[in-house]
Amino acid sequence: MRDWIVKEKQTTQENLAITSNNVEKLKLLQESIGKVIKGKSEVVKLALVALMAKGHLLIEDVPGIGKTTLANALAKALDLSFQRIQFTSDLLPSDVIGISIYNQRSGEFEWNAGPIFSNIVLADEINRATPKTQSSLLEAMAEDQVTFEGISRPLPLPFMVVATQNPTEHHGTYPLPESQLDRFMLRLHIGYPSKEDERVILRDRENEDPINFVEPILLEDDILEMQKMAGNVRVDDALVDYLLEIVEKTRKNNSIELGISPRGTLSLFNSAQALALVEGRDYCIADDIKRLVVPCFAHRLIINSQYSKISQSTNEAEQVLNEILQKVKVPV
Repeated sequence: MRDWIVKEKQTTQENLAITSNNVEKLKLLQESIGKVIKGKSEVVKLALVALMAKGHLLIEDVPGIGKTTLANALAKALDLSFQRIQFTSDLLPSDVIGISIYNQRSGEFEWNAGPIFSNIVLADEINRATPKTQSSLLEAMAEDQVTFEGISRPLPLPFMVVATQNPTEHHGTYPLPESQLDRFMLRLHIGYPSKEDERVILRDRENEDPINFVEPILLEDDILEMQKMAGNVRVDDALVDYLLEIVEKTRKNNSIELGISPRGTLSLFNSAQALALVEGRDYCIADDIKRLVVPCFAHRLIINSQYSKISQSTNEAEQVLNEILQKVKVPV
């Protein structure tokens, strides 16, 4: 019995050592990306949360803020395959997933995989493509596979879509449908940098772009291991009840036409686990859920037009969620 206890202790210590090592790597990863995206530590952290939770990330903001730069920096800091797809109005689904081309020599059709068959896929300005092309991402984001001509082809793991979009008020954009938005675990806004951060950005780019100096921090095995660790982070029953109460209120609120789906509920649960891991904990706290409610839920809500000054306004969705958070009792 004593030998079993000693062996169990050694196993636990080994697991803690692995966790500590991985948390240190995550800190290095945040610092590396932070050298490119100045003054946006929370944005960088939440981007890593989406990765650790096996989710997809939507970055929405006005042009020139650094959406594409954040996606590029994340990809360069990971030793994974990376493809960038520039979404335009004439982009076709086959330009994303691939196509079969007839080979005259062999007399057979040969499969030519599209850029979606990469670990990290940057869908740049996703809302400039037509809904038909946008829909080519649905199966890939939900099931980590692509089906073409009746054949399902698995995507490499880990797999993550990082999409950027300009606000829908801008010319030449197609608003993403609810089914597409629901596939994104988190939506982030980068926002303008402070005056001092912008001064640093100018000085850093006097000679060469700092993104050229980003070195890979995590390997493929590291990421897969961390994703498993995130799934093992403990979430107390009281926190689950807290989460479900927030979700329930979105479904019964008169100002909300479309509440949070079960996929959205699961996204908040998984991203809260990942946030705990990124911050070096093997358990969740209520603050993990509170911090993630807006980035996880706001893009999934549809505000009732009778209560909305601006139809489906992002700010109104965030305001409603903040009101709900104030009404739901936080577990002690």
